[in-house]
Amino acid sequence: MQEIKAGLCAYGMSGKLFHAPFLNAHPGFSLNAVVERHKHEAADKYPDIRHFRSVEDMIHDPEVDLVIVNTPVQTHAEFAEMALQAGKHVIVEKPFTVNAQQAEDLVELAAKKKLFLSVYQNRRFDRDYLQVKKMIDSGKLGKIREAEIRFDRFRTQPSHKQHKEDPQLPGSGALHDLGSHLIDQAIQLFGMPTRVFGDTFSMKGAAFANDYFEIILFYADGLRVRIISSAFAKEAAWAYAVHGDQGSFLQQRSDHQEAELAAGAVPTGKDWQQPLTETDGLLHYSTSDTYRTALYSIPGNYMDYYQAIYHHLIFDEAAPSPGHEIINNMKIIDAVLRSSASGMVITL
Repeated sequence: MQEIKAGLCAYGMSGKLFHAPFLNAHPGFSLNAVVERHKHEAADKYPDIRHFRSVEDMIHDPEVDLVIVNTPVQTHAEFAEMALQAGKHVIVEKPFTVNAQQAEDLVELAAKKKLFLSVYQNRRFDRDYLQVKKMIDSGKLGKIREAEIRFDRFRTQPSHKQHKEDPQLPGSGALHDLGSHLIDQAIQLFGMPTRVFGDTFSMKGAAFANDYFEIILFYADGLRVRIISSAFAKEAAWAYAVHGDQGSFLQQRSDHQEAELAAGAVPTGKDWQQPLTETDGLLHYSTSDTYRTALYSIPGNYMDYYQAIYHHLIFDEAAPSPGHEIINNMKIIDAVLRSSASGMVITL
């Protein structure tokens, strides 16, 4: 099997949980290099990995084919551009960039260099999202008229990560951090809206970046999609609610891949992504009869992302979340910020 040598720009939570375990487990990738400015945690876990003290040195190393930019969002554009200029394929952790202009510039550069550029939109592979997509695609709900996607947490204290909490830093806050996932899911399910309204706010106070947002996506056919996240939700609502002219589907947020990875699970182990023991969805629809039933969601697997990356780079198959596709995500984030500041609905 042809091997792709990958290098991580950082070894924080993203590197430890979402990238290194999958690159190490997939037979087509070599977890070749990592940047840790002050520690050696990656080498303790992966003894054969090569250690760098600077992103620049790792990016320009001839043994690295694929660079994963998993640093704070404020550095994504800089490091992704550096990697593309060095002739490397690039995966950028979400959010893609701070704004749509940066995203467009990177996509243009990747095309010019004939290199692959992808954004790590791993929540396309969450079991709860996949179940919602399955229900919509089944046609049982009929024509979709409204939907809501939520990601609520109870995190009332600041994280002390400046790149996420400082309101003066572009790209900080929950809108970029979580909104980049939820907006991506909405576009995947329903397409690109024509207009956007948004409200962002810091419930922790003005000294911190937004930890609450509410977005309404308006579609040409009348569909409305609400996207909401709060850091002050001790009891979370249904994560997804989809209503059509024949029925409704409600889905809990039930994907446990992140928790399993944090507990040390190996993504190719026999216990990885076992079926649920309790139902997590509710389908209520009518045809000639009315049906109301609880459902189990289908398993997701973040390895599917890296499998698709490998098949794209080696066999030129369809690419997962290519950069040109994610420009739309950033356009909506830009529109939400403009809408929140002006109180106006923004036309895209």
